[in-house]
Amino acid sequence: MSDMMNRILITGAAGQLGGMLREKLKGRAGVLRLSDVADLGPAGEGEEIVPCDLADGAAVKRLVEGCDGIVHLGGISVEKSFDLIEAANLRGVYNLYEAARAHGMPRIVFASSNHTIGYHEQTERLDHTAPYRPDSLYGVSKIFGEAVAQLYYDKFGQESALVRIGSCTARPENWRMLATWFSPDDFVSLIETVFRAPRLGCTMLWGASNNDHGWWDNSHADFLGWKPKDNAADFAAEIARTVPRPGPDEPVAKYQGGVFTDEPIHES
Repeated sequence: MSDMMNRILITGAAGQLGGMLREKLKGRAGVLRLSDVADLGPAGEGEEIVPCDLADGAAVKRLVEGCDGIVHLGGISVEKSFDLIEAANLRGVYNLYEAARAHGMPRIVFASSNHTIGYHEQTERLDHTAPYRPDSLYGVSKIFGEAVAQLYYDKFGQESALVRIGSCTARPENWRMLATWFSPDDFVSLIETVFRAPRLGCTMLWGASNNDHGWWDNSHADFLGWKPKDNAADFAAEIARTVPRPGPDEPVAKYQGGVFTDEPIHES
């Protein structure tokens, strides 16, 4: 980021992605404010620990105060019952945007998901105009979050990057990830780009690295200047050697959302 930001908030900081960003964004702002309902351990240098339930609107307003950038990872990140998803992912994202509106509208990196389009087949290449085809209630909740972000941009001017994350892991782990892999370094470079861009608007980006076999086209967002550098193809030989290739009719090989298309509707 061109200028040191004073305080960046990371919600969902106790999760796998949050823990990764806690380390990789260290020093990119004067203070990292880390929040979750789960234990975050003691605050390190340049950190603030602020536990918060995203379903508690008043608490979220206090959480956002004083922040000039937000990375919103918080909420349910897998398929669960509707009651759990509704509280964390629907009410939670509404509370976050209301809190941002009350506190100067800091830019938001909203962790959306490839599961918003999971029933598109892997033979398709998608751009930003592709219709939603959610593969789960989790995917539906991310569509809701994207819609809230668009409303708050059109109505109030709140800027957001809607990052439809593929598979953000240290390295690709299976055949599907040869298309969906999003390296941690590329995610960090995207966050930096979003916070320093002269204009952002409400822009959806596919959260994937520069993979040879990718399914997603980010050319609509070229104005931001983000160029992912990593490539899952660097791991293709290892995956071919160590991971059995799924059959062509298995969901993980047929649909972009993979195994989420096989998930049942979970009861409360």
